[in-house]
Amino acid sequence: MGSEMKRVMAGGSGRLLVLVAATAVACACLGLAKGQEQGPVSELCLGCICEAVSNCNRSLGCNGDVCGLFRITWAYWADAGKPVIAQDNPDADGAYVRCVTEPFCAASTVQGYMRRFGKDCNGDGTVNCFDYAAIHRLGGYGCTGALEYNYQNKFMNCQRQVQQLAGGK
Repeated sequence: MGSEMKRVMAGGSGRLLVLVAATAVACACLGLAKGQEQGPVSELCLGCICEAVSNCNRSLGCNGDVCGLFRITWAYWADAGKPVIAQDNPDADGAYVRCVTEPFCAASTVQGYMRRFGKDCNGDGTVNCFDYAAIHRLGGYGCTGALEYNYQNKFMNCQRQVQQLAGGK
């Protein structure tokens, strides 16, 4: 774990940064543990998307057609390639719910979705975390639309705090 992450986790720089850091560390450990290649979305970006969509509440189950801390639908999971937890089968009953309510599998689902749909949504010439946040919320074909205020505000707040932590402007 990097010294900045340790400082955040130990120094109490706010609940948001602790959650983002914890999510980033968890996602990084997942990739290392399984030997998977890193997805297009950075761990810190995943943390901010998670914070914006659910306050990174790991205890969230399903509510209507969305499940887990990333609030993932069955269609999103299917478009992401139907990732599953270890020893599960994507065609087994409950595989979707088991995956998207388990943080590591849910993060893998987001990575798979972004591999498939990642693009420059805001026309700035780069594909970055802002684009991934829009794709996550608005879908692979609707990411040029307007984000709802609360989601965008929480996401931008998280991004600013992460940038400050990293010593950015």
